[in-house]
Amino acid sequence: MDATYQRLGASQPREAGEDSRPQVRLELKTQRRLLVTGLVVLDSLMLVASASVAYLVRFQIPLPLFRDVLPRLEYYLPMAGGMVLLWLGLFVWSGLYDEHNLLGGTREYALVFNACTTGTLLIVFGTFLVEAPVSRGLLVLTWLFTLLFVGSARFVFRRLIYRLRRQGYFLRPAVVVGANAEGVALARQLDIWAASGMRLVGFVDDTLPPGTMIHNGLSVLGTLDDLERLTRQEGVKELVVATAGVTRERLLDVVQTYGMSPEVDIHFSSGLFEILTTGVRVRERAYVPLISLNKVRLTGVDVLLKTTLDLAITLPGLIVISPLLALIAILIKLDSPGPVFHRRRVFGLYGREFDAFKFRTMYADWQQRVDSDEVRNQFVLGVKPKNDPRVTRLGRFLRQYSLDELPQLINVLKRDMSLVGPRMITKEEAAFYEQWKMNLLTIRPGITGLWQVSGRADVTYEEKVRVDMYYIRNYTIWLDLQILFQTIPAVLKREGAY
Repeated sequence: MDATYQRLGASQPREAGEDSRPQVRLELKTQRRLLVTGLVVLDSLMLVASASVAYLVRFQIPLPLFRDVLPRLEYYLPMAGGMVLLWLGLFVWSGLYDEHNLLGGTREYALVFNACTTGTLLIVFGTFLVEAPVSRGLLVLTWLFTLLFVGSARFVFRRLIYRLRRQGYFLRPAVVVGANAEGVALARQLDIWAASGMRLVGFVDDTLPPGTMIHNGLSVLGTLDDLERLTRQEGVKELVVATAGVTRERLLDVVQTYGMSPEVDIHFSSGLFEILTTGVRVRERAYVPLISLNKVRLTGVDVLLKTTLDLAITLPGLIVISPLLALIAILIKLDSPGPVFHRRRVFGLYGREFDAFKFRTMYADWQQRVDSDEVRNQFVLGVKPKNDPRVTRLGRFLRQYSLDELPQLINVLKRDMSLVGPRMITKEEAAFYEQWKMNLLTIRPGITGLWQVSGRADVTYEEKVRVDMYYIRNYTIWLDLQILFQTIPAVLKREGAY
């Protein structure tokens, strides 16, 4: 299972008592200066490239969209230089070099869009005031190429920084406040996912003595009264507060001490981190800020990207494999009596039940072939015995290569399922998920997922639950793409397929 986390870009968990956390190689301030300097240079190069490519496309490539005009490089060259300086200034003004906005994903792209759009409008307004003619096509192309080049460059730059963070660079020392179950869950998540930008140095807790080992080499460093000393000694820049592990009075003390500190940032968990995986939103009611839970895990751009990926692969995929589906249907009818498809009643988004389609791989009278209560209980838990007496000869072959799951592409089109997601579960299995059950209902189940690339049927039930929670909590479209690419070799290896 640790190998799976590594393939997905997470750090390998440490043995208890072992301190193999990435160590800071350069002073934190030096690293930040290098980061900002690198971004300024990168943005400058992309702005120059955008203006250059826009000029070539507008004046050197005969496109029917534009009128033929005589290009004047000596006229546009000073304007391009001023544009680069203007947009760099707007990047600074927009906070694109602020450490709280750096490497921020969609938030960072939104800031880039706003800055570039503002810069373009200012240029249009400026040329109007001074009555300096400028090609409107050139301005539009420059704006488009700037969005594309700067956005793409920052995406690549962010991936590079994530890789360097796993080597110990660009990490801010952090302390978890509260060593209860929630604090341990927070530490485990931050410790595994090195790209978070935090380097955990330990816990502070009022109930456990200093030196108590809590999680993978991380111990209690002291009480909340020792925070001021620890921030100096360890250079702590981030406080991650497990709100359920701290009393209200002590929490207020922490906020009053560090809430306005320019050196230390405070982050509060929801108090239910270990069981909640959806996002939250803050709304003010009667001048009281209240936290509300999102009903689903994915919203906005994430839904758009995931739906686009599902349909872009499923629609042409069904057309291409339709002869194979017809052949399998004929073989099933010839192999054993019974229907072609098996409908499995499972839970989907919002807890709605639906029928997941599969090619029938079992005998229609399988109940008569099983006379052991122990084996029947395994079936209820979703455990597949290696020599399953219910499975037909053709069914074994279909299961080995996951061909029996191909009809679930229809479920993807119906939006009951997604290509990648957590395991689908039945009502009987849901009871064994206990408090984790609600998380499975916040996202559509998938044809493949982390459980598929982690060993399929050979993965224990507890591990299936754990990897499902990991996927839901850490979802990105890149994680989906990575799992899709890993699914093909996992299926061909036939490990855990029976």
